[in-house]
Amino acid sequence: MRYIITGGSGVIGSRLSANLIADGHVVISLSRNPSAHSFPKGVQGVAWDARTAKGWEQYVEGAFAIINLAGENIGGSGTLPTPNTWSEERRQRIKESRLYAGQAVVTAVEAAKVKPQVVFQMSGIDYYPPGDKVMTEESKRGSQFLADVVADYWEPTTQPVEKMGVRRIVGRMAPLLSLDTGPLPPSVLQFKMFAGGRLGSGKQWLSWIHIEDAIRAIRFLTDLATAEGTYNIASPNPVTNAEFTKVLGQVMGRPSLFPVPEFALRTLLGDVSALVLEGRPVSVKRLEDLGFSFLYPKVEAALRNLLKK
Repeated sequence: MRYIITGGSGVIGSRLSANLIADGHVVISLSRNPSAHSFPKGVQGVAWDARTAKGWEQYVEGAFAIINLAGENIGGSGTLPTPNTWSEERRQRIKESRLYAGQAVVTAVEAAKVKPQVVFQMSGIDYYPPGDKVMTEESKRGSQFLADVVADYWEPTTQPVEKMGVRRIVGRMAPLLSLDTGPLPPSVLQFKMFAGGRLGSGKQWLSWIHIEDAIRAIRFLTDLATAEGTYNIASPNPVTNAEFTKVLGQVMGRPSLFPVPEFALRTLLGDVSALVLEGRPVSVKRLEDLGFSFLYPKVEAALRNLLKK
C-alpha cells in the first residue's frame, strides 16, 4: 500500500517511514528540501512547498493513507527550547505552517478520483488546559497559545476530507521520549553535567510516550478500519516532573539535587517556559479500548531502553 507522509523528514516521519518500508509498503515522504535529508532506504522523497498540493497530488490517487505531520517546530530548531521562540512573527509561522499543510492535504484528496482510505492528522495534548485533572478526548480545550494552535489551526484543517468519505484520525500526541527531540535531550545533558533536578516546583504533570510506541500507535490507528475520530497518544502512566527527573537520575546513576527555579526558567525562556512548566495528565482509555498495547507503559523502562541502561 502507498503511504504519503507530510513532514516526513522529521523524527517521527523518518522512523515511521522506515517502519512502513520494512513491512513492504510504498512511502512518499514530502519535504521542503528532500536533497538535504537522508531518507530511510526505499523512501521516495518528494519536494513540496508546504502550502499547496503542487508536485505531489498525483501520488494521492489510489493511495491508502496520508499522514499529516507537517508543522513548524514549536520549541525551536535546536535540542533546547530557545528564548523568544514565540515572537509574534514566529507565532504566526507556527499557526500558518499547520493551516497551509492541512489545506494542501484537503486539496490533494479533493482532486483524487480514487481517494485515500484514511487521513491521519497529527495533533498534540496541548489542546487541553494545564493542571492536575485527567483529560479525555471529550475534555474542553485550553485557552493558552498552544491550545489555540492545536484547536484552531491544526486539527480542523483536514476535517473537510470526512465529507469526501475519507476516514480521519486525529492523534493528540504527548511529548515524545526520544534522544533526538522533546524533553529528554536537555534533561540528559543536565544530568551528564551533574546538575540534574526538577524544573520549577516539579509538580507539573508530564504525559509522555516512547518514540517506538508513538510510531506503533500511528500505524495501529491508521491501519484499523474501525478507528476514527480523536485519540490521545500517550503512555497510560503520566508522571510529575519531579518523578521524571528522579527516575532519570537513578537510571543514569546521577544525583537529582539541583532544581531549576521557576523564575529562572521564565526569565530565560519567556513564554516558551510553558513547555516545561505546564503539563496535564491524559487518559488513553479510548486507544486501549481498541486493543492497543504499549511496549513501554512505565517511564523507567522507557528511559532504560532509550539510554541503553
